[in-house]
Amino acid sequence: MSTVTIVVDLPEDWAHFGLPPALDARLTALLDRQDRTGELGETEQREAEALCNLVDMLTLLKLRAERATRK
Repeated sequence: MSTVTIVVDLPEDWAHFGLPPALDARLTALLDRQDRTGELGETEQREAEALCNLVDMLTLLKLRAERATRK
């Protein structure tokens, strides 16, 4: 296994990292419809999965930034 270190300049408001409001609303709409109907179309399923992956990545970046600023 190898490790890669990336240096990133964090913006002042890094604590507010998250999906832009329009993407958050779209993801919420897709997940709400999936909860109501039990299904999404293939394209919408891929879109929801991609947005969830983006949320996961932003959350991880935010957590790592918080940890880095505490050191």
